[in-house]
Amino acid sequence: MRIAYLVGQYPTVSHTFVLREIKELRRLGFDVHVASIRGTDRPLEELSAEELEEQAQTYYVKPAGLVGAIRSHFRAFIARPNRYFQGLVAAVRFGSFDLKRILFNLLYFVEAVMVGEWMEDHSLSHVHIHFSSMVGLILVKIYPVTMSMTIHGPDEFDPNLPTGWCLAEKLKASKFVCVISNYGRSQLMKVCSPKEWDKIEVVPLGVDPSLFSPPPSRESPPPFQLLCVARLAPVKAQRVLIAALDHILQQGRDVQLRLIGDGPERSGLEREVSRRGLAGKVMFEGWMNQHCVRAAYQEVDLFVLPSFAEGVPVVLMEAMATGIPCIATWVAGVPELIRNEIDGLLVAPSSEEDLAAAIMRLMGDPALRRRLGQAGRQHVIDKYNLARNTQQLANIFYERLNNLPSRALTESSTGRASLPSMAAVLDSSAVRHECGLVTSSDPAPPAA
Repeated sequence: MRIAYLVGQYPTVSHTFVLREIKELRRLGFDVHVASIRGTDRPLEELSAEELEEQAQTYYVKPAGLVGAIRSHFRAFIARPNRYFQGLVAAVRFGSFDLKRILFNLLYFVEAVMVGEWMEDHSLSHVHIHFSSMVGLILVKIYPVTMSMTIHGPDEFDPNLPTGWCLAEKLKASKFVCVISNYGRSQLMKVCSPKEWDKIEVVPLGVDPSLFSPPPSRESPPPFQLLCVARLAPVKAQRVLIAALDHILQQGRDVQLRLIGDGPERSGLEREVSRRGLAGKVMFEGWMNQHCVRAAYQEVDLFVLPSFAEGVPVVLMEAMATGIPCIATWVAGVPELIRNEIDGLLVAPSSEEDLAAAIMRLMGDPALRRRLGQAGRQHVIDKYNLARNTQQLANIFYERLNNLPSRALTESSTGRASLPSMAAVLDSSAVRHECGLVTSSDPAPPAA
């Protein structure tokens, strides 16, 4: 099965789950071609070998520049002038008389045509989009292609953000939409017609548990090490965590906080640490590659994610898969990943007092730390396993695009996922066209 993937930026350190999903689909026999609106988030010399391989075979829209845009639009206008203008009109109409939205949508129109021409060049007729995209919605107005999406949240559920624009229209235009939690499903159901509800599929993200092994147990670590891995942005609430740390230190506890990640809030957080006199107690370590992050998991005693809003954080899955006890906030889809007092602890968002109390509780109870860490790892193995959940996504692609029976993927005698005979899958011209096998000659605007 040949499909296109469209993402806002690829590869990127904060969305490694997209790369993992694509590689797992390829392992299952899919021929996945990737288009990215923006270039990579780091210089090429900072990419891993795996990321460099992906970068080399990815089509980048904005880096194609003005020449690439003009070439694509000239070809599209000559080949399908009526559909070209229909797409342009749709882009303006989706702006709903809001000048800012209209201007952004015109930029998305430019990008949609470039992606559409790239798909035609590669005989691709279905595109799957990670994170809600106006580019995809405009694309299907111009080209004879189909689309599907994976919605993460929370930004896609905000109608004031570009990713949240026209969410009901995007669902209506899609063959199906995956959400990563039941909370996400409820948010889509809230904005769309009940007639569209059967298009919504709950497909959790996942990690490879074999990459994460439990660290040595430390009964009374000196000092007690906290870790938070997240973009340094207001929504991640590191200020609340720093305030909680200050409270704990005032109780005479020996504790340190490591912050892995970077972002617009870094300078403000550094000033906050200085204002509170916490130099030496809070370490800003910047972005790290996956190998270094996994090494950091081995060195700490507790993982804390105090976010104001989340989807279902993959970094939390990684920490749990390592067997580290975790504390997070009771927001959005997080309670589906961490069941309070079973797989970890959940606290009220914004409450530095509750967060400090939860941290001190685990600091003083090694047995509870072990129990929560072991249970969290098992929960990830059972429910958030990358191979199993990507197999579920593969099933959905076959069922939704090819009208196959509900078990398009079967379990082989070894328990590994096996694909049905490609000859059986592709035995009709209709299916060949739907799969893109016919022969022929976020986020910050304006990303996908």
